[in-house]
Amino acid sequence: MNPTAHAPPGERAPPPATADARAILKRVFGYAAFRGAQEDIVRHVSAGGDCLVLMPTGGGKSLCYQIPALLRPGTGIIVSPLIALMQDQVAALREAGVRAAFLNSSLPAADAAAVERGLAAGDYDLVYVAPERLLLPRFLAQLERLQASSRLALFAIDEAHCVSQWGHDFRPEYMQLSLLHERFPGVPRIALTATADRVTRAEIISRLGLEGARLFVSSFDRPNIRYRIVEKANARAQLLAFLRAEHPGEAGIVYCLSRRKVEETAAWLVEQGVAALAYHAGMDADTRSLHQARFQREDGIVMVATIAFGMGIDKPDVRFVAHLDLPKSIEGYYQETGRAGRDGLPADAWMAYGLGDVVNQRRMIDASTAETQFKRIAAAKLDALLGLCEASTCRRVRLLAYFDQASAACGNCDVCLEPPKLWDGTVAAQKALSCVYRTGQRFGAVHLIDVLLGKDTERVQQWGHGALSTFGIGRELDEKVWRTVFRQLVAQGLLDVDHAGHGSLRLTDASRAVLTGGQAVHLRQAAAGKPKAGAKRSAASAAGLEPAAEGLWQRLRAWRSGVAKELGVPAYVVFHDATLAELARARPLTEEALGQISGVGTRKLERYGAALLELLGN
Repeated sequence: MNPTAHAPPGERAPPPATADARAILKRVFGYAAFRGAQEDIVRHVSAGGDCLVLMPTGGGKSLCYQIPALLRPGTGIIVSPLIALMQDQVAALREAGVRAAFLNSSLPAADAAAVERGLAAGDYDLVYVAPERLLLPRFLAQLERLQASSRLALFAIDEAHCVSQWGHDFRPEYMQLSLLHERFPGVPRIALTATADRVTRAEIISRLGLEGARLFVSSFDRPNIRYRIVEKANARAQLLAFLRAEHPGEAGIVYCLSRRKVEETAAWLVEQGVAALAYHAGMDADTRSLHQARFQREDGIVMVATIAFGMGIDKPDVRFVAHLDLPKSIEGYYQETGRAGRDGLPADAWMAYGLGDVVNQRRMIDASTAETQFKRIAAAKLDALLGLCEASTCRRVRLLAYFDQASAACGNCDVCLEPPKLWDGTVAAQKALSCVYRTGQRFGAVHLIDVLLGKDTERVQQWGHGALSTFGIGRELDEKVWRTVFRQLVAQGLLDVDHAGHGSLRLTDASRAVLTGGQAVHLRQAAAGKPKAGAKRSAASAAGLEPAAEGLWQRLRAWRSGVAKELGVPAYVVFHDATLAELARARPLTEEALGQISGVGTRKLERYGAALLELLGN
């Protein structure tokens, strides 16, 4: 059945006096042990403490508030910005036997009223609520009545980075959530996010009144994700080659900067035989909802989207995230790529990047109506991302360093797997910088390269640049290499993009030392020919299954798909791929052995045990 707002209540957790967090973890969720800081967070919140939790996507943030809500008396209120996330999390909780509901604009008035009555009656362990709904005076008054009767377990503020005005997911309603601290001072609060640099972290603490809260920072590393950034040539063709070689028939997300590009790319992929859908904020709400539901519930859908899609998407088997355009920051890149491989199985983060992306992003920053301070921070964030794109050492080390985490070379990014060759580009840099200066710092890379190569084009003639001393001095390098030179000079801060000058390049203060011979410049060698594709990794092989177990794996997935369709929920709500993989590997043949599989809790064992044992025994 579809998850409805007033489904019959499930099993209630034992009272705090006798409950044990590990017992709930196993009985309700089917896991034998906590991971990382989960147990410390659960203990802290269950005891009434406030905290801010920074934990990567797929790290198990939800358990950090779901279990304390089951341990503490009353109902846990979960503030979440996304309707789809609420619906799917509530569906998964009900499958596990937890009494859960949601309140948002998708509910008819009668269903919303039923949830509010159930909340007042104590029918729910957790209620997910949109921030704008929580801020309504009537709902706040209901929360105050719950608090007066000691029936308000906790507040969880999910996706807490939405409070940051510097972030790309800023939600104005989140700015008002400080009232939870002011009006409900005795109720513990847990704010959670997967993405927060130092600036964002400080703003979350300040705006939510969490100065006295405990900070839990887990490793930002997602070792199962392979990072790869390629030089943009024909981005669509490069994307298609990547999909066909490594992820045929698998679920993934392709991010584009504009709505038009989203629609054109999705249509083109469909023409090439890829099951692709489009998603952006300009589409009507019904189409967006339909496409998101298909992505969540069907196997192998590729969603082509703007950043309007993705935050809070709880689909574990996304095998790749691709970018056809440069994100705005490392935080955006980290968050968007983090939607791949939430199940812990191997996944890819692939991006095509070129100098045009830098020009477009800087033009957008300059054209925005934001304050000067915002523009300065946005430009600094973009510069940090350019450094990641042009890194000649491990990308993961650079990525984690941005979040103040030290690490060693990962062996699972393109730079580690195929280390780029460096060359002394000092002379080339001097020629490029001189050309920028001689042409008046008024032109973009295309024109500058024509001058360096000695091309007597109409534009070169128009501006009289054929008579310059830099005309033709760069013929020893081809056009492709010069493109990489200019891109890397921008990334190294030796050239800047003049936003007002339609993408023209200009010298920076750092340019002088290079031009006068006081500073050497080392550059990455341009990739030769067609980029090397990675090995194809099917879902079964990604799960580490031997060929003999793959047939069972496919039968388990087909069974799960049928159950999910019957219930009207995404397949992973029934069981994650990782659980099915463990079932295929271990092949338990008794109910007791089945109950030891990670992800098989008491309720799911009761509901699906007989069917699974029959499948596993054949």
